[in-house]
Amino acid sequence: MAEIEFRQCPEAVRPPLLWRVLHWPFWIFCRVWLRVSVTGKEHLDPSRGGLMLINHQSYLDPLIVAVMLPRPVSFLARDNLFRIPILGWILRTTWVIPISREATRSGSIRTAVERLDKGFLVGMFPEGTRSSGTSVKPLRPGFLAVARRTDQPIYPVGVSGTDRAMPRGAWFIRPFRIQVVYGSPLSNDEREQLRRENDDSVLCKLLHARVSDCVMQAEELRSGGRQGLET
Repeated sequence: MAEIEFRQCPEAVRPPLLWRVLHWPFWIFCRVWLRVSVTGKEHLDPSRGGLMLINHQSYLDPLIVAVMLPRPVSFLARDNLFRIPILGWILRTTWVIPISREATRSGSIRTAVERLDKGFLVGMFPEGTRSSGTSVKPLRPGFLAVARRTDQPIYPVGVSGTDRAMPRGAWFIRPFRIQVVYGSPLSNDEREQLRRENDDSVLCKLLHARVSDCVMQAEELRSGGRQGLET
């Protein structure tokens, strides 16, 4: 089934032209200026889509998480960003999904689930706002609407260092070591709990713990100066 879906949607594994043009300059910038290292890429199943739940430290996070992967990540982003000239065009061209905080989110949720079923990696930042250090803010339950509707793997992802490379209010990106940890997917037991548990707070705590574990691993690797797996 997965192979059929990939043939129907080749863009899920072959990034758009704009992404390919920008990928190498961004990759070099991330490796040289930010000294980005990653671990856990072996957890990402290349034959399927997957939902990535990522902690949010900085505006750099989507770039850092995606540029180290050979396939595109379809992130969800605030719809007002799409109204910014040039940026809006870039977002649409690179498979970003607009989501509104005021209007109904059913359209965005449906699009995210469709992308997952077609073989895309879909990235979400369930904290809903930026955190710092190893402290992951409580997860907002909005992401559960996607997590409950997909049969694709769900991966916790931890990022460490982006809050210091580009802190709140900063106009320039500072040279600072960054580490990304792609965690193992939810187990069968965790997926069953996701399907059967009606209490959103219980599920948010479960996923919060998984994301926090990845963030702690990322911080330990970053602080220890150890190199992860490179692209």
